[in-house]
Amino acid sequence: MGRALRADAERSVRAILEAAERVLAQDASASMEQIAEAAGLTRITVHRRFANRQALLEALALSAKQQLVDAIEEARPDAAPALVALYRVTANVLRVKDTWRFTLSHSTPHTAATAALWEEIDTRTVELLNRAQREGLLAPDADLDWTRQVYYALLSEALDRPGADQDPGAQDPDALAALVIDTLLHGAGPRD
Repeated sequence: MGRALRADAERSVRAILEAAERVLAQDASASMEQIAEAAGLTRITVHRRFANRQALLEALALSAKQQLVDAIEEARPDAAPALVALYRVTANVLRVKDTWRFTLSHSTPHTAATAALWEEIDTRTVELLNRAQREGLLAPDADLDWTRQVYYALLSEALDRPGADQDPGAQDPDALAALVIDTLLHGAGPRD
């Protein structure tokens, strides 16, 4: 019986988080009641899982960052050449960022748990960029901290390309990953 209750609680939390992402993306000031309604749950159930709005926002941040970590791991970046790994990681991360746009762009103070996940994301990214540098994809003297920042910016900008809302194909994570990697490695200059 305890296991069924736990599974039910996990489903409720997942439904609340997914509904919160959808509702808050439409209206950042939406109430807990509106989120509960979108999740198909009562306000009391939402408040049982999340004491207040801040607790819900922190849970959203933790869930989204965990999904980013999972997306990186699912790409198995250590099992392929750096270029392939960079492409896989980028496509997977773009899928998560597209699903959790509000949460990942919303400024929520880091808890210890989210800070640890962000540190893991940064570490995995720098490891991959180091490999890319060793394999000749990046210049030997490239500043990898700066490259990481540029990479993160490209990931964010890829989802917000002008005109993308009128062309659903422009939001394809695989095509966007190719664009991000091409821009990161070659910039906008002419090709040799």
